[in-house]
Amino acid sequence: RWQHRSAIEVTNEPILEFKPGSPERAALQKALADLKGKTEAIPCVVGGEEVWTSSVRYQLSPFNHAHKVAKYCYADKELINKAINAALAVRKEWDLKPVQDRAQIFLKAADMLSGPRRAEVLAKTMIGQGKTVIQAEIDAAAELIDFFRFNAKYALELENSQPISVDISTNSMVYRGLEGNVVLWKPSDTALLSSYAVYRILLEAGLPPNVLQFVPADGPVFGDAVTSSPHLCGINFTGSVPTFKRLWKQVSENLDRYRNFPRLAGECGGKNFHLVHSSAEVGSVVNGTLRSAFEYGGQKCSACSRLYAPDSLWPQIKEKLLEEHKKIKVGDPAQDFGTFFSAVIDDKSFARIKKWLEHAKTSPNLTILAGGGCDDSVGYFVEPCIVESKDPQDPIMKEEIFGPILTVYVYPEKRYKEVLELIDTTTPYGLTGALFAQEKRVIDEARSLLRNAAGNFYINDKSTGAVVAQQPFGGSRISGTNDKPGGPHYILRWTSPQAIKETHVPLEDWCYAYMQ
Repeated sequence: RWQHRSAIEVTNEPILEFKPGSPERAALQKALADLKGKTEAIPCVVGGEEVWTSSVRYQLSPFNHAHKVAKYCYADKELINKAINAALAVRKEWDLKPVQDRAQIFLKAADMLSGPRRAEVLAKTMIGQGKTVIQAEIDAAAELIDFFRFNAKYALELENSQPISVDISTNSMVYRGLEGNVVLWKPSDTALLSSYAVYRILLEAGLPPNVLQFVPADGPVFGDAVTSSPHLCGINFTGSVPTFKRLWKQVSENLDRYRNFPRLAGECGGKNFHLVHSSAEVGSVVNGTLRSAFEYGGQKCSACSRLYAPDSLWPQIKEKLLEEHKKIKVGDPAQDFGTFFSAVIDDKSFARIKKWLEHAKTSPNLTILAGGGCDDSVGYFVEPCIVESKDPQDPIMKEEIFGPILTVYVYPEKRYKEVLELIDTTTPYGLTGALFAQEKRVIDEARSLLRNAAGNFYINDKSTGAVVAQQPFGGSRISGTNDKPGGPHYILRWTSPQAIKETHVPLEDWCYAYMQ
Protein backbone atom coordinates (compact mmCIF):
# COMPACT_ATOMS: atom_id res chain seq x y z
CA ARG A 1 0.00 0.00 0.00
CA TRP A 2 2.95 2.31 0.49
CA GLN A 3 4.05 2.26 -3.13
CA HIS A 4 0.86 3.66 -4.59
CA ARG A 5 0.55 6.95 -2.78
CA SER A 6 0.16 9.83 -5.18
CA ALA A 7 3.35 11.80 -5.80
CA ILE A 8 3.21 15.12 -7.60
CA GLU A 9 5.46 16.57 -10.24
CA VAL A 10 6.37 20.22 -9.75
CA THR A 11 8.83 22.53 -11.45
CA ASN A 12 10.32 25.88 -10.47
CA GLU A 13 7.99 28.82 -11.02
CA PRO A 14 9.02 30.75 -14.17
CA ILE A 15 10.38 34.23 -13.40
CA LEU A 16 8.41 36.85 -15.30
CA GLU A 17 10.32 39.62 -17.08
CA PHE A 18 7.90 42.59 -16.78
CA LYS A 19 8.88 44.00 -20.16
CA PRO A 20 7.09 47.15 -21.34
CA GLY A 21 3.69 46.20 -22.75
CA SER A 22 3.56 42.82 -20.98
CA PRO A 23 0.38 41.84 -19.07
CA GLU A 24 2.35 41.22 -15.85
CA ARG A 25 3.81 44.74 -15.99
CA ALA A 26 0.37 46.29 -16.52
CA ALA A 27 -1.09 44.30 -13.61
CA LEU A 28 1.80 45.27 -11.31
CA GLN A 29 1.59 48.97 -12.20
CA LYS A 30 -2.13 48.93 -11.40
CA ALA A 31 -1.45 47.22 -8.04
CA LEU A 32 1.27 49.79 -7.25
CA ALA A 33 -1.09 52.66 -8.13
CA ASP A 34 -3.74 51.17 -5.81
CA LEU A 35 -1.30 51.32 -2.89
CA LYS A 36 -0.15 54.90 -3.46
CA GLY A 37 -0.68 56.94 -0.30
CA LYS A 38 -2.67 54.11 1.32
CA THR A 39 -2.22 52.77 4.85
CA GLU A 40 -3.49 49.24 5.42
CA ALA A 41 -4.76 48.32 8.90
CA ILE A 42 -3.22 44.99 9.95
CA PRO A 43 -4.48 43.40 13.19
CA CYS A 44 -3.15 40.48 15.17
CA VAL A 45 -5.18 37.40 14.23
CA VAL A 46 -5.63 35.01 17.15
CA GLY A 47 -8.11 32.15 17.28
CA GLY A 48 -9.42 33.26 13.90
CA GLU A 49 -10.37 36.69 15.28
CA GLU A 50 -8.86 40.09 14.50
CA VAL A 51 -7.46 41.69 17.66
CA TRP A 52 -6.10 45.19 18.25
CA THR A 53 -3.97 46.14 21.24
CA SER A 54 -3.00 49.59 22.48
CA SER A 55 0.58 49.19 21.17
CA VAL A 56 -0.03 50.65 17.70
CA ARG A 57 2.88 51.01 15.28
CA TYR A 58 3.49 51.83 11.61
CA GLN A 59 5.49 50.27 8.79
CA LEU A 60 7.10 52.96 6.64
CA SER A 61 8.08 52.71 3.00
CA PRO A 62 11.91 52.68 2.93
CA PHE A 63 12.21 54.95 -0.12
CA ASN A 64 9.52 57.38 1.10
CA HIS A 65 9.31 57.25 4.89
CA ALA A 66 6.50 59.83 4.91
CA HIS A 67 4.30 57.02 3.55
CA LYS A 68 2.92 54.79 6.30
CA VAL A 69 2.17 51.62 4.35
CA ALA A 70 0.71 49.71 7.29
CA LYS A 71 -0.78 50.38 10.70
CA TYR A 72 -0.38 47.39 13.01
CA CYS A 73 -0.13 46.51 16.68
CA TYR A 74 2.10 44.42 18.90
CA ALA A 75 0.65 41.42 20.69
CA ASP A 76 1.33 41.49 24.43
CA LYS A 77 2.28 38.44 26.53
CA GLU A 78 -1.36 37.68 27.35
CA LEU A 79 -2.39 37.70 23.68
CA ILE A 80 0.60 35.56 22.69
CA ASN A 81 -0.39 32.97 25.30
CA LYS A 82 -3.96 33.09 24.00
CA ALA A 83 -2.57 32.41 20.52
CA ILE A 84 -0.60 29.42 21.86
CA ASN A 85 -3.73 27.95 23.45
CA ALA A 86 -5.84 28.55 20.33
CA ALA A 87 -3.22 26.79 18.20
CA LEU A 88 -2.88 23.83 20.58
CA ALA A 89 -6.65 23.31 20.53
CA VAL A 90 -6.49 22.19 16.88
CA ARG A 91 -3.12 20.43 16.99
CA LYS A 92 -4.40 16.83 17.11
CA GLU A 93 -6.99 17.35 14.40
CA TRP A 94 -4.42 18.98 12.10
CA ASP A 95 -1.81 16.27 12.76
CA LEU A 96 -4.31 13.54 11.83
CA LYS A 97 -5.37 15.26 8.62
CA PRO A 98 -3.96 13.22 5.70
CA VAL A 99 -0.81 14.76 4.31
CA GLN A 100 -2.36 14.72 0.82
CA ASP A 101 -5.12 17.02 2.07
CA ARG A 102 -2.66 19.34 3.79
CA ALA A 103 -0.47 19.45 0.68
CA GLN A 104 -3.44 20.54 -1.43
CA ILE A 105 -3.86 23.67 0.71
CA PHE A 106 -0.31 24.81 -0.01
CA LEU A 107 -0.54 23.85 -3.68
CA LYS A 108 -3.68 25.99 -3.94
CA ALA A 109 -1.95 28.89 -2.16
CA ALA A 110 0.93 28.58 -4.65
CA ASP A 111 -1.51 28.73 -7.57
CA MET A 112 -3.14 31.85 -6.09
CA LEU A 113 0.28 33.50 -5.70
CA SER A 114 1.27 32.46 -9.20
CA GLY A 115 -1.87 33.87 -10.80
CA PRO A 116 -4.52 36.20 -9.38
CA ARG A 117 -2.62 37.43 -6.30
CA ARG A 118 0.85 37.81 -7.77
CA ALA A 119 0.63 41.53 -8.58
CA GLU A 120 -0.76 42.36 -5.12
CA VAL A 121 2.00 40.54 -3.22
CA LEU A 122 4.71 41.96 -5.48
CA ALA A 123 3.41 45.53 -5.11
CA LYS A 124 3.22 45.22 -1.32
CA THR A 125 6.77 43.83 -1.24
CA MET A 126 8.07 46.68 -3.40
CA ILE A 127 6.30 49.47 -1.49
CA GLY A 128 6.86 47.97 1.96
CA GLN A 129 10.40 46.63 1.64
CA GLY A 130 11.89 48.74 -1.14
CA LYS A 131 12.47 45.85 -3.53
CA THR A 132 12.75 46.39 -7.25
CA VAL A 133 10.45 44.55 -9.66
CA ILE A 134 12.86 41.68 -10.22
CA GLN A 135 13.88 41.34 -6.56
CA ALA A 136 10.22 41.16 -5.52
CA GLU A 137 9.50 38.70 -8.34
CA ILE A 138 12.27 36.24 -7.45
CA ASP A 139 11.50 36.43 -3.72
CA ALA A 140 7.85 37.16 -2.93
CA ALA A 141 6.53 35.33 -6.00
CA ALA A 142 8.82 32.66 -7.46
CA GLU A 143 10.67 31.51 -4.33
CA LEU A 144 7.59 31.47 -2.10
CA ILE A 145 5.57 29.59 -4.73
CA ASP A 146 8.45 27.11 -5.02
CA PHE A 147 8.60 26.59 -1.25
CA PHE A 148 4.87 25.86 -1.10
CA ARG A 149 4.97 23.45 -4.05
CA PHE A 150 8.21 21.64 -3.37
CA ASN A 151 7.61 21.20 0.36
CA ALA A 152 4.21 19.70 -0.48
CA LYS A 153 5.97 17.37 -2.93
CA TYR A 154 8.68 16.48 -0.40
CA ALA A 155 6.08 15.75 2.30
CA LEU A 156 4.23 13.39 -0.04
CA GLU A 157 7.48 11.70 -1.06
CA LEU A 158 8.46 11.28 2.57
CA GLU A 159 5.27 9.27 3.13
CA ASN A 160 6.54 6.88 0.44
CA SER A 161 9.84 6.38 2.25
CA GLN A 162 9.07 3.19 4.16
CA PRO A 163 11.15 0.55 5.96
CA ILE A 164 11.67 -3.07 4.90
CA SER A 165 9.00 -5.63 5.83
CA VAL A 166 9.51 -9.42 6.19
CA ASP A 167 7.24 -12.44 5.74
CA ILE A 168 5.91 -12.51 9.29
CA SER A 169 5.65 -8.78 9.98
CA THR A 170 4.86 -5.49 8.30
CA ASN A 171 6.90 -2.42 9.14
CA SER A 172 5.79 1.11 8.48
CA MET A 173 6.79 4.66 9.28
CA VAL A 174 4.29 7.32 10.25
CA TYR A 175 5.57 10.84 9.70
CA ARG A 176 3.93 12.71 12.55
CA GLY A 177 4.22 16.44 12.98
CA LEU A 178 6.16 17.60 16.02
CA GLU A 179 3.95 17.42 19.11
CA GLY A 180 3.11 21.06 18.55
CA ASN A 181 2.88 21.20 14.74
CA VAL A 182 0.79 24.36 14.86
CA VAL A 183 2.42 27.73 14.37
CA LEU A 184 2.72 31.24 15.74
CA TRP A 185 3.99 33.54 12.98
CA LYS A 186 5.79 36.65 14.19
CA PRO A 187 6.35 38.64 11.01
CA SER A 188 9.17 41.16 10.68
CA ASP A 189 8.13 44.73 11.53
CA THR A 190 9.58 45.82 8.19
CA ALA A 191 7.57 43.28 6.15
CA LEU A 192 4.10 43.46 7.73
CA LEU A 193 2.29 44.48 4.56
CA SER A 194 3.49 41.61 2.36
CA SER A 195 3.42 39.07 5.23
CA TYR A 196 -0.24 39.77 5.97
CA ALA A 197 -1.09 39.39 2.27
CA VAL A 198 0.54 35.94 2.26
CA TYR A 199 -1.25 35.02 5.50
CA ARG A 200 -4.62 35.94 3.98
CA ILE A 201 -3.83 33.84 0.89
CA LEU A 202 -3.09 30.80 3.08
CA LEU A 203 -6.44 31.19 4.85
CA GLU A 204 -8.27 31.59 1.55
CA ALA A 205 -6.52 28.46 0.27
CA GLY A 206 -8.11 26.51 3.11
CA LEU A 207 -5.63 26.59 5.97
CA PRO A 208 -7.66 26.26 9.20
CA PRO A 209 -7.40 29.62 11.05
CA ASN A 210 -6.05 28.18 14.30
CA VAL A 211 -3.24 26.24 12.67
CA LEU A 212 -1.43 29.53 12.01
CA GLN A 213 -1.71 32.52 14.34
CA PHE A 214 -0.58 35.92 13.04
CA VAL A 215 1.08 37.77 15.92
CA PRO A 216 3.27 40.82 15.28
CA ALA A 217 5.14 41.45 18.54
CA ASP A 218 8.17 43.00 20.15
CA GLY A 219 10.97 40.45 19.68
CA PRO A 220 11.97 39.96 23.35
CA VAL A 221 8.32 39.82 24.50
CA PHE A 222 7.52 37.20 21.87
CA GLY A 223 10.69 35.25 22.65
CA ASP A 224 9.99 35.25 26.39
CA ALA A 225 6.42 34.06 25.87
CA VAL A 226 7.09 31.19 23.46
CA THR A 227 10.18 29.90 25.30
CA SER A 228 8.14 29.84 28.53
CA SER A 229 5.49 27.51 27.09
CA PRO A 230 5.85 23.81 27.99
CA HIS A 231 4.44 23.00 24.55
CA LEU A 232 7.27 24.64 22.57
CA CYS A 233 8.53 22.17 19.94
CA GLY A 234 10.55 24.31 17.60
CA ILE A 235 11.71 27.77 16.61
CA ASN A 236 12.29 28.64 12.95
CA PHE A 237 14.26 31.86 13.05
CA THR A 238 15.67 34.35 10.56
CA GLY A 239 17.54 37.32 11.98
CA SER A 240 20.62 38.41 13.90
CA VAL A 241 23.14 36.19 15.67
CA PRO A 242 22.64 37.87 19.10
CA THR A 243 18.86 37.33 18.95
CA PHE A 244 19.22 33.68 17.93
CA LYS A 245 21.75 33.11 20.71
CA ARG A 246 19.35 34.70 23.18
CA LEU A 247 16.55 32.37 22.11
CA TRP A 248 18.86 29.36 22.30
CA LYS A 249 19.92 30.32 25.83
CA GLN A 250 16.30 30.84 26.89
CA VAL A 251 15.36 27.42 25.56
CA SER A 252 18.28 25.76 27.36
CA GLU A 253 17.36 27.52 30.62
CA ASN A 254 13.77 26.24 30.31
CA LEU A 255 14.54 22.65 29.30
CA ASP A 256 13.01 21.22 32.46
CA ARG A 257 9.58 22.61 31.64
CA TYR A 258 9.26 21.32 28.06
CA ARG A 259 7.48 18.15 27.00
CA ASN A 260 10.00 17.71 24.18
CA PHE A 261 13.46 18.94 23.31
CA PRO A 262 12.63 21.93 21.07
CA ARG A 263 14.26 22.02 17.65
CA LEU A 264 15.94 25.29 16.73
CA ALA A 265 16.59 26.29 13.14
CA GLY A 266 18.36 29.58 12.50
CA GLU A 267 19.46 31.61 9.50
CA CYS A 268 21.66 34.41 10.74
CA GLY A 269 23.48 36.06 7.87
CA GLY A 270 27.00 36.03 6.54
CA LYS A 271 30.15 37.85 5.50
CA ASN A 272 30.25 36.41 2.03
CA PHE A 273 33.21 36.37 -0.33
CA HIS A 274 34.03 36.45 -4.01
CA LEU A 275 37.50 35.01 -4.62
CA VAL A 276 39.06 35.81 -7.97
CA HIS A 277 41.87 33.60 -9.32
CA SER A 278 44.22 34.94 -11.99
CA SER A 279 42.58 32.64 -14.56
CA ALA A 280 39.13 34.23 -14.02
CA GLU A 281 37.02 35.86 -16.73
CA VAL A 282 36.98 39.55 -15.76
CA GLY A 283 33.55 40.44 -17.18
CA SER A 284 31.89 37.64 -15.24
CA VAL A 285 33.67 38.74 -12.04
CA VAL A 286 32.56 42.35 -12.38
CA ASN A 287 28.94 41.69 -13.36
CA GLY A 288 28.45 38.94 -10.80
CA THR A 289 30.01 41.03 -8.04
CA LEU A 290 27.94 44.14 -8.81
CA ARG A 291 24.75 42.09 -8.70
CA SER A 292 25.69 40.18 -5.55
CA ALA A 293 26.98 43.20 -3.62
CA PHE A 294 24.35 45.76 -4.59
CA GLU A 295 21.08 44.06 -5.56
CA TYR A 296 18.51 44.86 -2.86
CA GLY A 297 21.06 47.26 -1.40
CA GLY A 298 23.31 44.45 -0.16
CA GLN A 299 20.56 43.38 2.25
CA LYS A 300 20.53 39.72 1.28
CA CYS A 301 22.11 37.41 3.83
CA SER A 302 24.02 35.93 0.87
CA ALA A 303 25.29 39.26 -0.55
CA CYS A 304 28.98 39.56 -1.40
CA SER A 305 30.68 42.08 0.86
CA ARG A 306 34.34 41.06 0.46
CA LEU A 307 36.14 40.64 -2.84
CA TYR A 308 39.63 39.13 -3.08
CA ALA A 309 41.32 40.05 -6.36
CA PRO A 310 44.84 39.18 -7.62
CA ASP A 311 47.16 42.11 -8.32
CA SER A 312 47.61 40.83 -11.90
CA LEU A 313 43.89 41.28 -12.70
CA TRP A 314 42.99 44.12 -10.36
CA PRO A 315 43.65 47.01 -12.80
CA GLN A 316 41.19 45.48 -15.30
CA ILE A 317 38.63 44.58 -12.63
CA LYS A 318 38.89 48.00 -11.01
CA GLU A 319 38.48 49.87 -14.27
CA LYS A 320 35.37 47.89 -15.25
CA LEU A 321 33.88 47.93 -11.73
CA LEU A 322 34.09 51.73 -11.55
CA GLU A 323 32.83 52.14 -15.10
CA GLU A 324 29.75 49.99 -14.43
CA HIS A 325 29.23 51.48 -10.96
CA LYS A 326 28.49 54.84 -12.57
CA LYS A 327 25.50 53.30 -14.39
CA ILE A 328 23.76 52.04 -11.24
CA LYS A 329 20.52 53.89 -10.58
CA VAL A 330 19.29 54.14 -6.98
CA GLY A 331 15.76 55.43 -6.52
CA ASP A 332 12.03 54.76 -6.24
CA PRO A 333 11.41 51.22 -7.59
CA ALA A 334 7.64 51.75 -7.85
CA GLN A 335 7.92 54.85 -10.09
CA ASP A 336 11.05 54.01 -12.08
CA PHE A 337 11.53 50.43 -13.27
CA GLY A 338 15.07 51.38 -14.32
CA THR A 339 16.07 51.44 -10.64
CA PHE A 340 18.73 48.82 -9.78
CA PHE A 341 18.20 49.11 -6.04
CA SER A 342 16.35 51.36 -3.64
CA ALA A 343 16.61 52.60 -0.07
CA VAL A 344 17.75 50.37 2.80
CA ILE A 345 15.02 48.93 4.98
CA ASP A 346 14.72 51.36 7.92
CA ASP A 347 16.32 54.07 10.07
CA LYS A 348 18.26 51.59 12.22
CA SER A 349 19.80 50.01 9.15
CA PHE A 350 20.62 53.43 7.69
CA ALA A 351 22.36 54.53 10.91
CA ARG A 352 24.41 51.30 11.08
CA ILE A 353 25.55 51.57 7.45
CA LYS A 354 26.39 55.26 7.90
CA LYS A 355 28.79 54.33 10.73
CA TRP A 356 30.59 51.93 8.39
CA LEU A 357 30.86 54.64 5.74
CA GLU A 358 32.41 56.94 8.35
CA HIS A 359 34.84 54.16 9.29
CA ALA A 360 35.79 53.78 5.60
CA LYS A 361 36.43 57.53 5.32
CA THR A 362 38.58 57.78 8.46
CA SER A 363 40.54 54.50 8.57
CA PRO A 364 44.10 54.74 7.22
CA ASN A 365 43.74 51.19 5.85
CA LEU A 366 40.73 52.00 3.69
CA THR A 367 40.18 53.99 0.51
CA ILE A 368 36.73 54.69 -0.94
CA LEU A 369 36.91 54.09 -4.69
CA ALA A 370 33.27 54.92 -5.48
CA GLY A 371 30.13 56.01 -3.65
CA GLY A 372 30.13 56.67 0.08
CA GLY A 373 27.24 59.12 0.27
CA CYS A 374 23.92 58.65 2.06
CA ASP A 375 20.75 60.73 2.59
CA ASP A 376 17.69 59.95 4.72
CA SER A 377 15.68 63.13 4.06
CA VAL A 378 13.07 61.37 1.86
CA GLY A 379 14.00 57.71 2.15
CA TYR A 380 16.87 55.73 3.65
CA PHE A 381 19.14 56.03 0.61
CA VAL A 382 22.75 54.84 0.55
CA GLU A 383 24.94 55.03 -2.56
CA PRO A 384 26.61 51.79 -3.65
CA CYS A 385 30.07 52.00 -2.12
CA ILE A 386 33.29 50.27 -3.20
CA VAL A 387 36.15 50.34 -0.69
CA GLU A 388 39.72 49.07 -1.05
CA SER A 389 41.44 47.74 2.07
CA LYS A 390 45.17 47.37 2.59
CA ASP A 391 44.48 45.24 5.68
CA PRO A 392 42.59 41.96 5.11
CA GLN A 393 41.79 41.90 8.84
CA ASP A 394 40.16 45.34 9.00
CA PRO A 395 36.75 45.11 10.75
CA ILE A 396 35.05 45.98 7.44
CA MET A 397 36.34 42.64 6.08
CA LYS A 398 35.16 40.67 9.13
CA GLU A 399 31.79 42.00 10.31
CA GLU A 400 28.41 41.80 8.60
CA ILE A 401 27.20 45.19 7.37
CA PHE A 402 23.96 44.28 5.56
CA GLY A 403 24.15 47.22 3.21
CA PRO A 404 25.55 48.31 -0.18
CA ILE A 405 29.24 48.30 0.79
CA LEU A 406 31.75 46.11 -1.06
CA THR A 407 35.32 45.91 0.26
CA VAL A 408 38.16 44.72 -1.98
CA TYR A 409 41.45 43.25 -0.83
CA VAL A 410 44.09 43.02 -3.57
CA TYR A 411 46.44 40.10 -2.96
CA PRO A 412 49.80 39.24 -4.58
CA GLU A 413 49.02 36.57 -7.18
CA LYS A 414 51.85 34.34 -5.96
CA ARG A 415 50.26 34.19 -2.48
CA TYR A 416 46.96 32.77 -3.73
CA LYS A 417 47.10 29.72 -1.42
CA GLU A 418 47.50 31.95 1.62
CA VAL A 419 44.36 33.81 0.54
CA LEU A 420 42.36 30.57 0.69
CA GLU A 421 43.38 30.22 4.35
CA LEU A 422 42.69 33.93 4.91
CA ILE A 423 39.15 33.66 3.56
CA ASP A 424 38.43 30.60 5.69
CA THR A 425 39.61 32.19 8.94
CA THR A 426 38.80 35.92 8.63
CA THR A 427 35.18 35.81 9.81
CA PRO A 428 33.10 33.57 12.07
CA TYR A 429 30.42 33.21 9.38
CA GLY A 430 30.02 30.42 6.85
CA LEU A 431 27.08 31.23 4.59
CA THR A 432 27.94 31.80 0.91
CA GLY A 433 31.01 32.28 -1.21
CA ALA A 434 32.11 32.21 -4.83
CA LEU A 435 35.24 31.31 -6.76
CA PHE A 436 35.97 32.74 -10.19
CA ALA A 437 38.53 30.59 -12.02
CA GLN A 438 38.90 28.64 -15.26
CA GLU A 439 41.45 26.01 -14.19
CA LYS A 440 40.01 22.73 -12.91
CA ARG A 441 42.94 22.16 -10.53
CA VAL A 442 42.30 25.55 -8.91
CA ILE A 443 38.59 24.87 -8.61
CA ASP A 444 39.16 21.44 -7.01
CA GLU A 445 41.67 22.88 -4.55
CA ALA A 446 39.31 25.70 -3.50
CA ARG A 447 36.41 23.26 -3.06
CA SER A 448 38.59 21.29 -0.66
CA LEU A 449 40.22 24.12 1.30
CA LEU A 450 37.06 26.25 1.52
CA ARG A 451 34.87 23.23 2.34
CA ASN A 452 33.61 24.77 5.59
CA ALA A 453 33.77 28.44 4.60
CA ALA A 454 30.38 28.44 2.85
CA GLY A 455 27.18 26.41 3.04
CA ASN A 456 26.40 27.52 -0.52
CA PHE A 457 29.50 27.66 -2.74
CA TYR A 458 29.39 29.01 -6.27
CA ILE A 459 31.90 28.45 -9.06
CA ASN A 460 31.97 31.20 -11.71
CA ASP A 461 28.70 32.61 -10.43
CA LYS A 462 27.67 35.18 -7.86
CA SER A 463 27.12 34.31 -4.19
CA THR A 464 23.39 35.15 -4.26
CA GLY A 465 20.34 33.72 -5.98
CA ALA A 466 19.86 30.21 -4.52
CA VAL A 467 16.81 28.55 -6.09
CA VAL A 468 14.48 26.17 -4.24
CA ALA A 469 15.20 22.51 -5.15
CA GLN A 470 18.28 23.55 -7.15
CA GLN A 471 20.52 25.05 -4.44
CA PRO A 472 19.00 24.28 -1.00
CA PHE A 473 20.14 27.18 1.16
CA GLY A 474 21.92 27.67 4.47
CA GLY A 475 25.25 28.05 6.20
CA SER A 476 26.93 26.89 9.37
CA ARG A 477 29.39 28.40 11.84
CA ILE A 478 27.51 31.44 13.20
CA SER A 479 25.56 31.83 9.97
CA GLY A 480 23.03 29.34 11.32
CA THR A 481 22.05 25.71 11.68
CA ASN A 482 22.30 24.91 7.94
CA ASP A 483 19.07 22.94 7.68
CA LYS A 484 18.85 23.55 3.92
CA PRO A 485 15.30 24.78 3.31
CA GLY A 486 14.51 24.25 -0.34
CA GLY A 487 15.87 20.70 -0.16
CA PRO A 488 14.15 17.34 0.36
CA HIS A 489 15.48 16.73 3.87
CA TYR A 490 14.31 20.00 5.42
CA ILE A 491 10.81 18.67 6.05
CA LEU A 492 12.26 16.04 8.44
CA ARG A 493 13.43 18.88 10.69
CA TRP A 494 9.79 19.46 11.64
CA THR A 495 8.75 15.80 11.70
CA SER A 496 8.65 13.26 14.52
CA PRO A 497 8.56 9.84 12.82
CA GLN A 498 6.93 6.81 14.47
CA ALA A 499 8.09 3.31 13.46
CA ILE A 500 5.36 0.66 13.65
CA LYS A 501 5.84 -3.11 13.53
CA GLU A 502 2.80 -5.34 13.06
CA THR A 503 3.42 -9.09 13.46
CA HIS A 504 1.05 -11.53 11.75
CA VAL A 505 2.24 -14.84 13.27
CA PRO A 506 1.57 -15.75 16.95
CA LEU A 507 4.60 -16.12 19.24
CA GLU A 508 4.28 -19.72 20.46
CA ASP A 509 7.14 -19.91 22.94
CA TRP A 510 9.20 -17.58 25.06
CA CYS A 511 12.28 -19.82 24.99
CA TYR A 512 15.10 -19.49 22.44
CA ALA A 513 16.56 -22.39 20.45
CA TYR A 514 19.98 -22.14 22.11
CA MET A 515 18.37 -22.85 25.51
CA GLN A 516 17.48 -26.47 24.61
